This record gives sequence, structure tokens and C-alpha cells, in this order.
Amino acid sequence: MMKLIGNHQDNHTFRRILCLGAHSDDIEIGCGGTLLKLIDHCPEIEVDWVVFSATGHRKEEALASANSFLKPVNKKNIVIKEFRERFFPYIGIEIKEFFDQLSKNCSPDLVLTHYRNDLHQDHRLISELTWNAFRNHMILEYEIPKYDGDLGNPNCFVHLDAFTYQRKIDYLMQHFQTQFNKQWFDEETFSSILRLRGIESNAPDKYAEAFYCRKAILM
Repeated sequence: MMKLIGNHQDNHTFRRILCLGAHSDDIEIGCGGTLLKLIDHCPEIEVDWVVFSATGHRKEEALASANSFLKPVNKKNIVIKEFRERFFPYIGIEIKEFFDQLSKNCSPDLVLTHYRNDLHQDHRLISELTWNAFRNHMILEYEIPKYDGDLGNPNCFVHLDAFTYQRKIDYLMQHFQTQFNKQWFDEETFSSILRLRGIESNAPDKYAEAFYCRKAILM
């Protein structure tokens, strides 16, 4: 078990962050608190934010949410694609071509992406192509709670203070109202997983986000 963020001096290596999400709320659910904390610790950070599938109202929500989370960031690049939701494995060539171009234009210090054992087919493909495209980068895989029951045993934790934890949930509730018809999309769900990961990592303020780190080059 390791911490991604320690004291203020430890964060100088994460100057450019790439966030990848299959759908319009994935980044926020999986690593929104971590992003808020990184931005607070390093206001000059640069963020590339890519959502692969969002159209209509979902696209509007995605843009509004990204701009809220990244409000203090001066250097940000928000990209919203319109690949067909739930069909990613069947249009993989198109998405792979996008990844190839992305890797040429972006060399981040940290990549935040989906968990490789996520049972949602779109999430899983994004994770796979992340590792194909970014072979020499620090990659952390975030988790999304869902009906499939695919939560595992993460090995990397980011502790969240009460203010950061509440901002994450407030932004989710503010920006994704099209999801309110889903029984899992509520404050209780998001608080529960943050509290569970906080217990597992002995978080001083009770809450934490968790990630899967396959490889880490320390020196």
C-alpha cells in the first residue's frame, strides 16, 4: 500500500496530468477528489481531460463538470469525443487511432484511467489502450462502483480532507442530473466507497480514493 500524495514537496513530479474516462462522469467518480487535491497542492499543474463518449445533454454535463473541477487550472485541454457508448470493443480501431494521436501530442507525468479488471466493456478497453499508448508513464487505474460488483483490492490511496471530499460529491450532484434516475447515483454511494477506502488506508479525515498501480519506477 502506498500514498500518491504526501507532503507538499512530494508533488513536484506531477506537473502534467492526463485524465481518461469512457463516459461523462467516470473521471469525476473515479479520481475527482485526487484531481482536486493535486490542483490545490500545485496550482500551476497542466491537465488534459478526455471523455470518450458523451453526446447531447451528457456532453453539456461533461464540459460543465470538467470546467468546475479544473477551474483554478490555467493550462487545461478538455476533449469530449462521441464514440458510441457500450460499443467500444466493436469500434476499437477508431479509438485506437485516437490514442495513437493522443500519445504523440501529450506526454504526461501521470495518467489516470480505468481499472483493467472493470467489467464494463467500454472501461476495460480504455484501460487496455492506455497501456498500449503510454508505455513509459506513471499510470494509476481508478475504480467505478457499479451493479457488476467488480471492486477489487487497490494498492494506492489518496487521502481526502473533509473539504475536498465534499467538493467532489457536490460537483457530481450539481453536474450530472441526467443520472438521478439511476438508483446507484447518489451521495450515499460515493460517500460509502470513499469511507471504505479511508478505513483501508487509515485516512486521518476518514475518506480516500483508491487506485491500482501495476508498475512504479521510483528512481
